[in-house]
Amino acid sequence: MAGENMQDPRKLTHVERWAVHASDSQFNALAGAIGGFTSGIVTCPLDVIKTKLQAQGGFAAIQKGRHVGHPKVYDGLVGTARVIWREEGIRGMYRGLGPIILGYLPTWAVWFTVYNKSKKWMAQYQKNTFVINFWSSIIAGASSTIVTNPIWVIKTRLMSQTGHHDRPRFSVWPKGANTPTSRPTLHAPWHYNSTLDAARKMYTTEGILSFYSGLTPALLGLTHVAVQFPAYEWLKLKFTGKPMGGPAVAGKDDKAHWFGILSASILSKILASSATYPHEVIRTRLQTQRRPAPGQECMQGMGGVAKDAAGGAAAQQGLVPKYKGIVMTARTILKEEGWRAFYAGMGTNMMRAVPAATVTMLTYEYVMRQLNATRAAGREKLRWQDEHPDMPRS
Repeated sequence: MAGENMQDPRKLTHVERWAVHASDSQFNALAGAIGGFTSGIVTCPLDVIKTKLQAQGGFAAIQKGRHVGHPKVYDGLVGTARVIWREEGIRGMYRGLGPIILGYLPTWAVWFTVYNKSKKWMAQYQKNTFVINFWSSIIAGASSTIVTNPIWVIKTRLMSQTGHHDRPRFSVWPKGANTPTSRPTLHAPWHYNSTLDAARKMYTTEGILSFYSGLTPALLGLTHVAVQFPAYEWLKLKFTGKPMGGPAVAGKDDKAHWFGILSASILSKILASSATYPHEVIRTRLQTQRRPAPGQECMQGMGGVAKDAAGGAAAQQGLVPKYKGIVMTARTILKEEGWRAFYAGMGTNMMRAVPAATVTMLTYEYVMRQLNATRAAGREKLRWQDEHPDMPRS
């Protein structure tokens, strides 16, 4: 019994046994996935508000002449939240949560894994830490963007449409500036009831390319992470003395350590968001715009002449997307709405992006710290077992 009591404190748990044999890539993938998942849950309502604000300018511009003076439906963080809550309730605030969870899990799992692997690889050829972090961010961002772009397109479309109760107000003609959706809200092929429903309808009506709408501006948005993460690494090192994902410094005040991570997260995200925000507006306009399908009615967010349900009211002349490519989209927005449109919803974006980045990084750092501590505890127990070969091994 005495020997058994001595063994129990030194017996490896299942988690410790896994951690001892797990690679750094597995640690980064798990910590990144948990961080992204937590961030998605916490900030989903703000993501919905931001998407509504970014997208509504494209809908209002279609019938600019017929709706002069009509106010925008969505105005600011509080105003937009009130409209969504009044018309759709709690479900409206969490519209698109499914794709967010499905998106953030692989996005950050891929990102942190590729980022840390890239840093190790580049360190063999480059000694400048900033250059290593910069290009590692680009490589990781490109990898995660290409893998998860279809999920974000679905998320953006789900978030930009309204609830089911608006469907009776459907009209085959494009609506005016007070319409907060990029598609008519009826039991039509382009109203999406769920993530799987959206994926099926997009594929059958628009083809595989619809899942990569906005991919080019999304890749252009790699400038965002190229600013954010080198800045975060530099700031965290200054504030805490440890690199990203590293354990706390022995003897250093724990509160100061976490405050340093919090400060680095906030400052780096504000810097990156301020510098690269316009590409998000362009990407949202491209993602919320449906691709033209032969025989289908003209959709909001697209040019051309509508065709009624009977099939003969108007000929479809010049049915082409309103937004096409980064340059053309930027020119269209600038011409119809002015330069301020490139910063539509930026305040809300800051209130969403900064908490999202903070939650992601704090969760990532916490999970990495726990995993490293678990690995260290497991290795210590293995050493103890090696020093006491007469004791039963776990």
